[in-house]
Amino acid sequence: MEQKKNSGLTGEFLDNYLAWREVHGYPPPEKDVNAHWKETVDERMKFYMKESERTEKIAQISETAAAFNRLYETIGVLRAPGGCPWDRDQTPLSMRRDLIEETFEAVDAITSDDSLHAAEELGDVLLNASLIAYMYEQQGDFSIASMLNELCNKLIRRHPHVFPDSDGQSCVTVPVRDPESVLNQWDRIKETVEGRGQRKTILDEVPAGFPPLMRAYKLQKKAAKRGFDWQNLELVIEKIQEEFGEVQEAADEVEAGSIKPFSAKSDAEKDSSFLHVEEELGDLLFAVVDYCRHLGVDPSVALSRTNKKFYDRFSYVEQKMKESDIPMDNNNLARMEGFWNEAKAFELKKNKVDNELRF
Repeated sequence: MEQKKNSGLTGEFLDNYLAWREVHGYPPPEKDVNAHWKETVDERMKFYMKESERTEKIAQISETAAAFNRLYETIGVLRAPGGCPWDRDQTPLSMRRDLIEETFEAVDAITSDDSLHAAEELGDVLLNASLIAYMYEQQGDFSIASMLNELCNKLIRRHPHVFPDSDGQSCVTVPVRDPESVLNQWDRIKETVEGRGQRKTILDEVPAGFPPLMRAYKLQKKAAKRGFDWQNLELVIEKIQEEFGEVQEAADEVEAGSIKPFSAKSDAEKDSSFLHVEEELGDLLFAVVDYCRHLGVDPSVALSRTNKKFYDRFSYVEQKMKESDIPMDNNNLARMEGFWNEAKAFELKKNKVDNELRF
């Protein structure tokens, strides 16, 4: 009965699914996993999916598999002798920036709610990830097949509420009823089944190489899971105000002037004052990130949207100033502000129209 409660299926489909699993076993032995998924997919589906849904799903699986095979073969041609000089010259390390840039472009497309653009950018992310994985495969480090199979194993292991025979079943202590309980279960599986509980601190689960804004957000989320968190939003706001006051106090210690800190002409006192300001600004930013987290907003996504908004508006200002043959300098700041407000008004009007069309 407990097995039914945690399986993720309901009604007759659940009963049929569990009955099938008792006969065939799930998941199959590792040596038979590829054959199992290829040869019995229709048999598995028919016990918990209607025939019309099953036919469509099998067609989708076949089409997707063929498309990925085509991508894999295309990458192989590009990396082979006589292929593309640029692709052949790349390494996993050289592709890091491309992967990051394509990921942010995909995030922008998703944020803009442009499905066609999102499809293109997500394709670029998949290309970069697949290309890097292919490089590792060429080096003999791991194959793409083993990478994907290990990913599937991890998904099954971390979803015992859907796959009752998964290795993570021992961590199902309570019925999973909401996203938060799923995340708590994942943490238990990571610590007890995957052996990740031997780290010095839970914060070690956050990669040190993350961009600072993202890392601050992730560190706070991890600490909050251990109960180290503000009890209400008002306390977070008070912390921001406190940190802002400390920034102002530190800024008063910095002497104005043309000498840059840490330069050859600077001195220890000036450098120390600047480091103090830097430290307090970091504390302020950290507190603002915490405020974002309490509101359920990812600060990296929020800042990315603001960056794009600034880019669009400033580009409009540049264009209008050029068309008006007005130099862009402080003497013409009022004109620039006027064009800025025009860009803002156009943007608000466009967003209103887009929202009307969407809903």
